[in-house]
Amino acid sequence: MTVFKTSLRNFFAHKGRMALSAVAVLLSVAFVCGTLVFTDTMNSTFDKIFSATAPDVSVSPKDAASGDDVQRSRKVPTIPASKIAELEKVKGVKSAVGDTVSTSITAVDSKNKKIGLAEGAPSVATNWDSAELSSVEITSGHEPRGPTEIMVDADTADKKNLELGDKVRIIAVPGDATFTITGIATFQVTNPGSSIFYLDDETAQRRLLGATGKYTSIALTAAPGVSNDELKQSVLASLGPDHDLKVKTKAETKEENKDELGSFLDVMKYAMLGFAGIAVLVGIFLIVNTFSMLVAQRTREIGLMRAIGSSRRQINRAVLFEALLLGVVGSILGVAGGIGLAIGLMKLMGTMGMNLDTSELTVKTATPVVGLVIGVLTTVVAAYIPARRAGKISPMAALRDAGTPADSRAGRVRAVLGLLLTGAGAAGLAMAANADKATDGSMFLGLGVLLTLIGFIVIGPLLAGVVVRVLSAVLLRMFGSVGRMAERNALRNPRRTGATGAALMIGLALVACLSVVGSSMVASASDELDKSVGADFIIKPDNGMIKPQVERAIKRAKHLEHVSDYKLLENATITTPDGRKVKDDLDAASASYAKDLRSPVIEGTLVDAFGKNAIGVPEGFAKDHKVALGDVLSVDFKEGGTAKLTVRVITSEDTAFNKGAIYLGVDTAKDYIKPDQMPQNLMMFAAAKEGQDREAYKSLKAELTTYPDVTVRDQADYKKLLEDQIGQMLNLVYGLLGLAIIVAILGVVNTLALSVVERTREIGLMRAIGLSRRQMRRMIRLESVVIALFGALLGLGLGMAWGVTAQKLLALEGLKTLEVPWPTIGAVFVGAAVVGLLAALVPAFRAGRMNVLNAIATD
Repeated sequence: MTVFKTSLRNFFAHKGRMALSAVAVLLSVAFVCGTLVFTDTMNSTFDKIFSATAPDVSVSPKDAASGDDVQRSRKVPTIPASKIAELEKVKGVKSAVGDTVSTSITAVDSKNKKIGLAEGAPSVATNWDSAELSSVEITSGHEPRGPTEIMVDADTADKKNLELGDKVRIIAVPGDATFTITGIATFQVTNPGSSIFYLDDETAQRRLLGATGKYTSIALTAAPGVSNDELKQSVLASLGPDHDLKVKTKAETKEENKDELGSFLDVMKYAMLGFAGIAVLVGIFLIVNTFSMLVAQRTREIGLMRAIGSSRRQINRAVLFEALLLGVVGSILGVAGGIGLAIGLMKLMGTMGMNLDTSELTVKTATPVVGLVIGVLTTVVAAYIPARRAGKISPMAALRDAGTPADSRAGRVRAVLGLLLTGAGAAGLAMAANADKATDGSMFLGLGVLLTLIGFIVIGPLLAGVVVRVLSAVLLRMFGSVGRMAERNALRNPRRTGATGAALMIGLALVACLSVVGSSMVASASDELDKSVGADFIIKPDNGMIKPQVERAIKRAKHLEHVSDYKLLENATITTPDGRKVKDDLDAASASYAKDLRSPVIEGTLVDAFGKNAIGVPEGFAKDHKVALGDVLSVDFKEGGTAKLTVRVITSEDTAFNKGAIYLGVDTAKDYIKPDQMPQNLMMFAAAKEGQDREAYKSLKAELTTYPDVTVRDQADYKKLLEDQIGQMLNLVYGLLGLAIIVAILGVVNTLALSVVERTREIGLMRAIGLSRRQMRRMIRLESVVIALFGALLGLGLGMAWGVTAQKLLALEGLKTLEVPWPTIGAVFVGAAVVGLLAALVPAFRAGRMNVLNAIATD
């Protein structure tokens, strides 16, 4: 008990030394708890939305399409309105109403600007009925009552400055129509992030489905005393065994919706937890360093405790008890910080259109428990090695100065183990770089990354002795004796320097790797675009498909040599000559598409694939199914009949664009698919007449002025789009990695701060023999810079090796250009030096302010 009391006193006596380690635990736990609270709140919020909007029982077509499917097809699966009267007679049905819902619309205001709560989120148009009052309340005006009236949700109205009397144009597959806003509805639950527009029943059918007398689904309300399951069984019994309808209870609808949402939330959740894990790993280095230095500074104290009877086990437990206290304090603060982070994320979602109410914040019991377990376990595990080292201190250490002698044998074992791990990791990276298949190579890449990372961490002290000397020769020698002292201080304890640098190395290695991969992807796509794309213009909607009226506008543009359709025919069944049935997607395009995409071929000519009753297959498909030029394939279209198509070309897979595509002509597809079942264009391509590029571009832009959701891009625009998309993704990842880098910076600060305390007497002696305060501060800053640059060199070198290897795998997928972003690498390296300077500010200030006599007298 006495030992634990001593530990408690030590902890509070040195609380300043523990503070930065506690911050590292706090940040790591906060990221974990914040992620869990945010995703739990999202799940809870959408659960309420689904409960409020889902009917007791819904009846929809068995082949009812998802939002994306609806946008690909001109024809939406529907139920005849006459079915409502039949269902109202079913036992247990209180009421039945028809729903007309479309997500394949674009809303435009009077200034021809697209209306939408969030970028990429669909706008939804639906019919208004009394059942909607379960989820929304009309707070201004009235519901739509005629063919020119529309009601909009309050969040969209507020964000887009829409008022009663304003005009809104709805662009849907059947055509365009302009409406006057007569009402504004406020959600009684959270807005799901989409703009919602309400039309009267008949108008919704005509404008969204193209004809009256049909609905996309029918909502049934159960009579009092009838359960949803009982109502479902009654409905199924009334429909008979041969019906082509899908009947779902409220619970089943909720579960289906939650499954669709859950896949997105799970990706986000585990991605964020992955970055939190990186921060935890970096925090471990900080905690190991902190306790290693604290044990070294208290060598004499621990030796005295051993001399008066404390056992090794007691000393070991005492240090672990301090770690436990640190973990508990940091974790409790981290849980609170995580709740704050979740609220911040909710506010961020609010700026993107989803107004999550903080009163609905969901903190499950498991969340703080997980946070505390992670924080405490991480801290105690990290402190275990320093605790063991403390337990091995003998009573004779009470007669020595602070500091434990280095274990040269352990150092040699560590060096050999580190070299073996690094060598094995390098071999894994080499095997990945020389793999024939990306799937095989990715396994070796993962193994190589893991082993080289662990190897560099283990071998860190050995590398510190070499790299720090090189850095010092280049950077520190110009500062004379102060620079040499900074070098020796960094080399004094290679294990400490190695651990501090390794913490920074992890984050910067990932930054360097992703920078190389991102730059190579942009460069490869740009090169492939130049080589493969012959079209002058690529026309694509922001989301969804190109609507028929937009297609007509594109084809009206002047100064064009040709315009190419490009459609995706999903889930066609192909019967190969050997009788095997293969499900695959087909790319249906105009014959001019062969000029728009210069796809390399193995046999035949690409344009022949778009001829009548012709098809083109990729070489992989041809090899796997023993298909040769001239063979006849039976193709059963999901949306139509069965065709006998002759293989006219076998395309090479040595390309990044449309790799592995199966081609056929749009005219061939039209012969077997009804017009109302033919998918809309996914995108379109156009070529200008010779020397009329500028005029054609202006003409296309002019024709599409009234369709702000469709963008015309030339090749330069498309390259910029690719660069921006990859850049945004990388910036997001860099932001998440920033947490790990912040923790690593705290490690540098903590190492320097504890190092200054450890060298108090030494600093006093140096000041006594003439070292000025300015020189002292410079020495600490130079030491910090060299440690930071040591970590940066390891991280950037390791990350570039990973990135180059990853690019070799991307080359197997057609992205063949390797580009190392030297400006970014250089900026990160310089940034590391700046980080070193900033990290040294407080420790250097404290060292310079020390009282000389008190410092010399320090024991």
